[in-house]
Amino acid sequence: MVGRNDPCPCGSGKKYKKCCESKETISIEEVKTEELERVLQTFYDEYPERKDYAAFGDFATDWTKSLKSFMEQEMIEAIAMDEFFFHQRIDIWTGYLEKQRKKIARPSTLKVLDSWNEPRAFVGEVTVVEEQYLTVKHVLSNETILLRRENDKPVPVGMHIYCFILPDGQGDGHYLAVSSLVFFPTDHKVVFEDFTKKFKALDDTTEQVFLKENGMKLWIALGENGYEGGEYTFFEAGVLQQAMDFLEKNSREYKKLIEVVEDYLFEQQPNARKEVAIAAGAIRFGQENGFFEPLNFTVKEIAEAFDVSTSSLNKYYQELNAYYAEMKI
Repeated sequence: MVGRNDPCPCGSGKKYKKCCESKETISIEEVKTEELERVLQTFYDEYPERKDYAAFGDFATDWTKSLKSFMEQEMIEAIAMDEFFFHQRIDIWTGYLEKQRKKIARPSTLKVLDSWNEPRAFVGEVTVVEEQYLTVKHVLSNETILLRRENDKPVPVGMHIYCFILPDGQGDGHYLAVSSLVFFPTDHKVVFEDFTKKFKALDDTTEQVFLKENGMKLWIALGENGYEGGEYTFFEAGVLQQAMDFLEKNSREYKKLIEVVEDYLFEQQPNARKEVAIAAGAIRFGQENGFFEPLNFTVKEIAEAFDVSTSSLNKYYQELNAYYAEMKI
C-alpha cells in the first residue's frame, strides 16, 4: 500500500497525498491516457498555424480536385490534413511534440511521447474484435497490431481501416489512431487487394514510402469503386433507406429504430437476399418494441407494403428481437 508521504507511483515526482490520492478511483494508466489524449486533441485545436495556412491550403486543394466527385469536402479535408501533417510536413508535428514535452512532468507520459516522433500510415484488415482493441493486419506488410477502439460501436471482422498510428503506451504492438480512423465496408475489398498487388510488384520500396507516394491513388480507387465516405455496404445502406422511407411516408420517427438496426447490420452481417426483407422485419420489430408511434398495419400488411413474404419478414423480426435482447443484458 502506498503511504500518503511516499512518492506517487504515477511517476510525477510528487508525494502521493499531493498527487493521485484524491483520484483513488482513477488508475495511473487512466491518468496517462487522459494526458496523451489531451496532447492529441490540442494539436488539432491549434494547428495548422497561420504561417502554414498557405502550404496546407495548396495541399488540400490538390486533394479536393482529385476526390471532390466522390466524397464530401469535410472528409477530404480531414484526410488531407493527416497526410499533410504526418507525411508531408512531419516537422510541424515533431515541433509541437517538443513544446509538449516541456509542459509534462510525468515520466511515464514523456516516455510515450518519445515514441511519437514518427506516426505511421496503416492500411489494415480487422481480424479480431475485442472489448478494448481491434486486432488489425497490415495489408502490405502483414504486420499485426492491436489498435485501440475509439468507442463501443460494433465492428465486424473483415472490414478494412485506414489511419495514422502511434504507440499508446500499453506495451509492444499496442497503438492508437492519431485522428481519422476510417472504416471501409466489405464492398471495397477488391480495391485493397489490387493496391497490395501493386506494392508487391515492387522490390525497392517500403510500405511507408509506398503509402506516402500512392495514398491519393488509393482514395481515388476507392471513390471509383463507389466509396462515398460511409461505413455501410451498399446492401446495408439499402436496408436502412427502405426502412426510413417507409416510416417517413407514414409520418413516424425513425431515429431510435435506425440506431438499433444499424448496429444489428454492422455486427451480425445478416445474409439476406433482399434488402426489403430485413427492412420489413425492422418495421415490425420497431412497432412492437415501441420505437415509434404504433402504425395501423398488421404483419401481413407490412409484408405486402415491402412486397415480401410474412415468413421472410418474421425471420429478421425474430433476429432483431434476439439481438436487441442481448444488447440490453
